[in-house]
Amino acid sequence: MKQTESFKRIIQLLMSGVGVAFQVLMFSYFYFNYFFVWIKEIMTYYEKGHALILSMYAFLLFSFSGIYGGLRIGYMKNSELIFSQIISTFVTNVVAYAVVCLMCRRPVSATEFLEMMLCQAVIGFAWILLVSLLYKKIFPPRQLLLIHGDRPTASIIHKLESRKDKYEVKSTINIREGEEKVCKEALYGYDAVVIWDIPSKERNNILKFCYGHGVRVYIMPKISDVILSGAEMLHVFDTPILLTREYSLRMEQRFVKRLVDLVLSIVLILITSPIMLITAIVIKLYDRGPVIYKQVRCTKDAREFKILKFRSMRVDAERDGVARLAKAKDDRITPIGKFIRKCRIDELPQLINIFKGDMSFIGPRPERPEIIRQYLETMPEFAFRMKVKAGLAGYAQVYGKYNTTPYDKLKLDLCYIEKYSIWMDLKLMLLTFKVLFWPDSTEGVAEGQITALKEAISEKKSAEEKDD
Repeated sequence: MKQTESFKRIIQLLMSGVGVAFQVLMFSYFYFNYFFVWIKEIMTYYEKGHALILSMYAFLLFSFSGIYGGLRIGYMKNSELIFSQIISTFVTNVVAYAVVCLMCRRPVSATEFLEMMLCQAVIGFAWILLVSLLYKKIFPPRQLLLIHGDRPTASIIHKLESRKDKYEVKSTINIREGEEKVCKEALYGYDAVVIWDIPSKERNNILKFCYGHGVRVYIMPKISDVILSGAEMLHVFDTPILLTREYSLRMEQRFVKRLVDLVLSIVLILITSPIMLITAIVIKLYDRGPVIYKQVRCTKDAREFKILKFRSMRVDAERDGVARLAKAKDDRITPIGKFIRKCRIDELPQLINIFKGDMSFIGPRPERPEIIRQYLETMPEFAFRMKVKAGLAGYAQVYGKYNTTPYDKLKLDLCYIEKYSIWMDLKLMLLTFKVLFWPDSTEGVAEGQITALKEAISEKKSAEEKDD
């Protein structure tokens, strides 16, 4: 198994490296035939200068591909992989264009860069389809054993079946059949086991058994697992100690985070002001209603503030006073609202909230007080996500979807809180650019998923109560 995984990793790196090399070769062609022709009118440099520029381009492309997931062959869907590679190439080429302009001391023609990006997109598309096909031939889907408790398994099976190229649930077994039988079954020719919603005592025993016998394990973590994932290891005594702090961000982290928010919000308000002006005019002309929609939301320590958004729904969208999440194909959304929601233009006024200090660029999305109260009835841990300031975008928006369940969003937000770093904020900002153009992230919630999903969460709570 270890040899197979090492071979798989080598193949992944080789495929990714060759893909990046093709993109760099295309840049080299345009560089020597166009960009350098412009540059040498201003300055002169020799072979080492060419090598430096090409190396820097390769480094940037490889780095952005790593951030956006363009190198994750065999891990992401083909559509996501192609989209990630296009975004990576686009961002790299924007930086390259800026560098060429600086070297030429003037804005240069962007036509050649657009032609290069088109060629790179075609090459990337063809390459990813080819290597994905080869990868599937070499590495078939993992055969999984699903170990579960009393909670229905339909949701996890549905998630796994959405990636039939990567996973195949070969068999399921209930923990009620006994740990001994489950452990014996785990050794019966499966590529991995999935531990889904079983009591902590049995889960820990099975996990240690699989670890000791070299069996790969996928675990859906509980809230306590996510909290411990960000714990600091202390070596004060002759035994390791895990420390979870009473606060989430250190003083210097809060200072840098606020400084970044302040500077970026001012810059972006200035840059996007023409877009906001046009949007305001169009909304006003459509139905003569108010342009800005103000709504009470909660930020750090449940402090209430009024969030600002461009109005995307009818004026009477909540005339009955009942708070509702937007649903897929919601008829309350106006035609203009559909467009600005799709492009996330409706969120631009929140730059003012960030400037005022109500929000941050990155953090858990702020919720309405009445919806928070509903969540807290069945999911008290929901309060944990208010340990930090609310954000324009967050971990749950990057790695989840609009219609991801509240419990899963909570775990994603806690991953951000417990593992926070300045680099994570920067990475999530870059990834948010990708999310803006990915359709899954703007879907509404499913029919019936109105607020706290009480029935589903109650099932979760009853299952976890067995751990106590």
